[in-house]
Amino acid sequence: MNAIRYRTELERTERHVLASFATLASNSRGRSFPEEESITRTCFQRDVDRIVHSKAFRRLEYKTQVFVNYEGDHYRTRLTHTLEVAYVAKALARSLGLNGDLVEAIAFAHDLGHTPFGHAGEQVLNELTSDVGGFEHNRQSLRMVEMLENKYPKFHGLNLSWEVREGLIKHTSIFDQPEVRGFEPEKQVSLEGQIVNLADELAYNCHDLEDGLRSGILEEKELKDLTLWRQAESAIAAEKMPVDFRADEIIRHIKDSLVINALTNSLETIIASGIITSSDARNWTSHVISFDMTMTESLKELSNYLLENFYYHHRVIRMTSKAKMLMEELFKRYLDTPRLLPEKVQETIRCSGEPKRVICDYIAGMTDRFALDEYRKIIDPLARV
Repeated sequence: MNAIRYRTELERTERHVLASFATLASNSRGRSFPEEESITRTCFQRDVDRIVHSKAFRRLEYKTQVFVNYEGDHYRTRLTHTLEVAYVAKALARSLGLNGDLVEAIAFAHDLGHTPFGHAGEQVLNELTSDVGGFEHNRQSLRMVEMLENKYPKFHGLNLSWEVREGLIKHTSIFDQPEVRGFEPEKQVSLEGQIVNLADELAYNCHDLEDGLRSGILEEKELKDLTLWRQAESAIAAEKMPVDFRADEIIRHIKDSLVINALTNSLETIIASGIITSSDARNWTSHVISFDMTMTESLKELSNYLLENFYYHHRVIRMTSKAKMLMEELFKRYLDTPRLLPEKVQETIRCSGEPKRVICDYIAGMTDRFALDEYRKIIDPLARV
């Protein structure tokens, strides 16, 4: 029987196996509240366990990616998006010799602060709380793991490692440009955090393209002018693909092309920049993990196409318009009559003296279906409460 691999052995393996510029668990800056180390898990592995067992993570199953949950069983949810990001990111991390456990922790937690009904919900809460600091989902993800999850007797939040929390507040994409406070804002996020940024962009562009086709909002014949689609279609032309499988195969080819490009360009940048350590990468002038310029332009072309033809399609806008109305009404009713809220939330308002922030936290944590049910209970006079 093999010997049990204790944490110290796992940390020793990281030092021997991972690249010199990887973030090592043994070099973590630790937690806000000191704890005795796990016997069998590195600090980042322990963080993954805490995130996966959190209520916020489970609620992602019923939070919107693009389509509200009741629109269909096969569309992405915020949870399936998170899983796709994590698996793409871990594949990139393995190939570059980076810390897959840290990548997984950041990926699993990066959307914990998302509201119900996707970015439409975020816009509403930002407007309704503009006088008390506004709302931004990356800040909310950090707030979720530092304050709002309440499972441990000795501290609020999940008490995650510094490196994971930095990866959350410095998460950036076309939709995410948070203002970073603390966590050395003048420095780049770790290479592991940069991988999650890139994997997020890759995942949502590809799976939203797939969901757009599945919904009938997008049509294959309209995608032929897109560089990524045209190149992938040309690459599989000789395979004589059955019609029913063509779109899936093209999207798979697009994903593969993006992954290979990201790996090749990132490694070239690391070598050309003389990056040897994780500190070198954090002190570099820009992100190291990236696509090359040609691929960046092609991906931007796809993103713009999805924005105009999918996210702004009247079917999607109808959903988001209803979602905004619902969330505005819930917020106003709770603010006018706090006794509509659960007793625990009322107590938090009394203790904090910040009704708007507490109500914002409560609504942001809702799933789509809970928000819809709550709206019916409060607004519909015939609904059972």
